[in-house]
Formats: sequence, C-alpha cells, structure tokens
Amino acid sequence: MSRFHCGVDFGTTNSTVGLCARGSDPFLIPVEGDHVTIPSALFFSLEDGSVHFGRSAVHEYMDGGEGRFMRALKSILGTSLMKETTQVGRDRMTFQGLIGRFLRHLKERLEQQSGGMPDDVVLGRPVFFVDGDETADRAAQDQLEAAARGEGFRHIEFQFEPVAAALHFERILSKEALALVVDIGGGTSDFSVLRLSPERSRATDRRGDILSTSGVHVGGTDFDRCLNIAKVMPEMGLGTKTRDGKRHLPVWYFNDMATWHRINQLYTAKTLRDIQSLAREAAEPEKLARFEHLLAHRSGHRLAAQVEKAKIELTDAQDTIIRLEEPGLSLTLPVSRGAFEAASTELVAKIDVAVDDALLGARVAAGAIETVILTGGGAQVPLVQKAATTRFPNARIARSDQFGSVGLGLAVDAARRFA
Repeated sequence: MSRFHCGVDFGTTNSTVGLCARGSDPFLIPVEGDHVTIPSALFFSLEDGSVHFGRSAVHEYMDGGEGRFMRALKSILGTSLMKETTQVGRDRMTFQGLIGRFLRHLKERLEQQSGGMPDDVVLGRPVFFVDGDETADRAAQDQLEAAARGEGFRHIEFQFEPVAAALHFERILSKEALALVVDIGGGTSDFSVLRLSPERSRATDRRGDILSTSGVHVGGTDFDRCLNIAKVMPEMGLGTKTRDGKRHLPVWYFNDMATWHRINQLYTAKTLRDIQSLAREAAEPEKLARFEHLLAHRSGHRLAAQVEKAKIELTDAQDTIIRLEEPGLSLTLPVSRGAFEAASTELVAKIDVAVDDALLGARVAAGAIETVILTGGGAQVPLVQKAATTRFPNARIARSDQFGSVGLGLAVDAARRFA
C-alpha cells in the first residue's frame, strides 16, 4: 500500500474513494458491491440492530424497514446541529459520530480492496461549508477532520473539490488553458478559475495556478427543496389558513419536511401533536392529515426521494409526475420543467453571483475563459448548465465524470503531496 495514496470525496449525496501512485493514473475503488460511488446514507435498523450504508440503506428505508434513516449529513457540518445529539435506536449519537461511522465504512472498503490502509489522505471540501461565516466554515473542516481522525485516518490534508476536479481533467490537456471549474454538488456549488497545462500538472504546489475560488451553499438538495416546497408541501398544508381565515399556519414544519437533513428532527411526539392540533383549526384539514401521515409513518425521506427523482427526470423531459403510493397516502402531482425552473430562480441567481465573484477574484473577463469544466450531479440540471455556460460562448464545455472526478482528482493530489 505504500506506493498508493488516497483521496476521499465525502459528498452530500454521493461519496467516492480514489487511489493513485505518483506518475500513474488514478482509479476509484468499489465502495458498494461493484459500484465505485456510494450514496452518503445510513440506515440504523431497529429490527436487528444492523447498520446499512449507501444503496442498501436507501433500500431498507424505502422498503419500510423499522429504523432511522440519515442522509445529507455533510450539510450539517458547521451548523448548530453539530452541537446536538440525536436518537439512534436506544442510543443518542452526535452528528460527528454519525459522519465518522460513514467514513469508517469507506475506510473498511479501502482496507478490503487494497489489503491495507494508506498513512496519508486528502479529503475534499467545498470552497465554503458555510456562507459568510469564516468561523463556522473553519469549524466545519475541523469537525470533518476530527470525524476522519477518530476512525483511523492519520495524516489528513484538504483540497477544494473544484480544484480536485480540475486536477483530474488536466491530465488530458495538450496545451495550457484558462479554465473555470463549475462543481454543483449535493449541498454546495463551487467555482474556481485555474491555469492548467501538461507542464504545470507536474508541480506539487499548485497554489499559484489557482487564480480564484468562490462558492455558495446551494446544491442539488436545495433544488429538491425548492421543488418540494413549490409543488408538494402545499398539498400537505403549506399556505393553508385557519378556519376563520385570519392567519396562515406556521411554515417551518413544511420547510423542514422539504429539507433532507432536517426531516428526522420532525419525528417527535410533540411535532405529531402540533400537527394534529393545527388540523383541528385548519380550513383544509385533509391536507394536514397527509402531513400527519408523513410523521406517523416516517415517510418524509420517501417523499423527498420521489421529488429528487422528478428533478432528475426533468433533465431530459419537459414533464413528469411526483408520485408517492403507500397505505394511507396516495399522491400524484404533475410537474413541468418550467414550474421547476420557476421555483429555482433564486438559487440560480446565487450561482450567477458566485460565478461573477470567481471571475472578479481572478481579474479575468468571461471571454478569457477557454474551458468550462462541469462536474457534480447538480450540473446536469439544464437551468444550471445554462447559467454556468452562456456567458462563455467561445469556451470548450467539458463535462467530466459527474460523481467520480473529484475523488479521482483528490487521489492525484494525494500522490503529488505525499509521494
């Protein structure tokens, strides 16, 4: 194992582990069966005490298994939730412990596949874990490092995820290029302007080639949330008035039900009582009855998964259906790409500003960008692609491996740092 160096991309939605020897091509190891990507999800079974990861975790939850489903844990780094504990079976666990448990699973796959454990690892990180708060952003990196170190990772370095994606892409260049990396992940969007070339790729220190970085806490799960709030939560009671017509019902219940990493916080006896009480005074109690079903049957993530599925389908289709069918709840909601894009305009505006910031920070005009590298699952959304590329009419648009390029680039970076 001494000749291989390791990069770990712990993502909001998906994760990968890459290995690379100096001067060789990087590769991703299988982390779930034959798959080189794994959904960043855990399921703690209350039936037999087992812990499931990735697709297995999603399957157990979607199949109605009794237990606790956790996803999008990366979004919690740097937030106040990191100071809290959450009930998992008979125990209460910290969110740092939960993140560590997932990283332990990746470490175990690495040891199984490679027969050992590299001493050094480069972890990916977004440009900003938390927007506009340097203290919280630093705390987020420290929390991720502590979670990794607690599971046996030793020498830990960090690299910006868009820079890692560029390092992977750079290997196929034949001449120097000024590139903008657009990395739309599950929880964050990052943008970097870099000088890339075959000659520069041989350097171990690339800080001088990173002309600027910018980022915003907007990612794929935020697009899910906007679609959920616009099309689904009104059917659950969002916007409903009281029977006397004098006020609207509180909105935070519905906002949390549409937010991946906050859904589990709603599964309490108090929240269920609150919704039952609101239903008694609501003008449309049948809508609150649907929300009550989500709580009583812990169906929030199943609904969120159907919203995510519809978002992905709207990449290629103009229309689709958000559908959730289970005993006691039947939901069929048509949705168009136009409606999705209308719900996402504020998110795209934030992405536009972040691209402007990257160009301003690099002191280059849009016309100077020769290559735009798109990576991350969110970069497949047509509205996002348009926002990220239309101002660069003369640039080559490179669509890299949407889920694997960061992990591969982190492995390349590890080989250059540690070899």
